[in-house]
Amino acid sequence: MFAYCAAEFPRRPGVADALAQNSTCPIEVLRPVIRFLSVTAIQELFEDLDRLSISPTLVAELIASAVINAEQRAQLLELQRAVPEPIDAFAEAIEAAEPDKAKRETLLQKLSRLRVVERVQLALKGGRDERLLLIRDPCKVVQRAVLQSPQLSEQEVESFANMASLSDETLRLIAGNRKFRKNYAIIRGLMFNPKTPLEVTLHLLPHMKAQDLKFLTTNKNIADTLRTASIRLQRQRTTVRE
Repeated sequence: MFAYCAAEFPRRPGVADALAQNSTCPIEVLRPVIRFLSVTAIQELFEDLDRLSISPTLVAELIASAVINAEQRAQLLELQRAVPEPIDAFAEAIEAAEPDKAKRETLLQKLSRLRVVERVQLALKGGRDERLLLIRDPCKVVQRAVLQSPQLSEQEVESFANMASLSDETLRLIAGNRKFRKNYAIIRGLMFNPKTPLEVTLHLLPHMKAQDLKFLTTNKNIADTLRTASIRLQRQRTTVRE
């Protein structure tokens, strides 16, 4: 049935998307219809890191296609990387995440043997300690996998939101997640994190509670633009109350 639909109706609206969304559709059937996928279907396929990390052929086909953007292609190329990261790429992250020296050395040895696809699988299916470490992974695709883990708790995301050691992209991903934005502690962490991109903090500013907004107006660790916007918003709220 998959093969018949791919061969007879690849251009019919919705058919290619339905094939891509079905995880049981064989890659050899999906390959020729990738060029007919909608932008939404491509994004959904790109977000399915569990599927991509165990389907090198699918990754290769997406990279070769003209339907993905430059950022998506860069992260898919990361998944193809067969050579493990050098140990020093994880040293700082492990030191921050694990105070015990013996455990740090064990983790370093373990990670130094893992390819990107294996670290993605570890991020998706590992425990809290692995996620705390891999959220600082030098590869963006591994960072994304941590945030997609079914075991990830909101308390973990709260701690991530407060980490000034995370990349701008990771903080932007946290802010872009609707579920995470429902947690005020996460929003607050992002707002007070000096590494959070300015466009993100300005967008979240109206959600700040009065006391936190007051703290922002005098916070010297955030961008001047954000502090000025906080002062302006506080004045507006005061005027409305009066």
